[in-house]
Amino acid sequence: MGLNSRVDLQRLIGRAPDSLRVAEAEALRGKWIALEIYSPDRLPLRRIEAIGDSVEECMRQLAARGLDPRRYEYIPYKGPF
Repeated sequence: MGLNSRVDLQRLIGRAPDSLRVAEAEALRGKWIALEIYSPDRLPLRRIEAIGDSVEECMRQLAARGLDPRRYEYIPYKGPF
C-alpha cells in the first residue's frame, strides 16, 4: 500500500502547508496545490485550497466550490525535505 493511499488528500484542504505531518507532506509529493495569492489585507497564513495532478485540475476544484481560480497560485509540491 503506497503512502498516497493511506492519506486522504481531501482532508488536507484548508490546512497550511507548514502544518502538515511528514506522512501528509510525503503524500502530496508530486501533486499541485493551490494557495490563495498573498495580500496584506488577508492573514499571512495561507491554506491549501485545492490538490490535483495538474494546475487545470486544481482550477476545476476551485471553480466547483465557487472560488475564482485567478485569486490562487499553483505550486508543484516537492515534499517535506
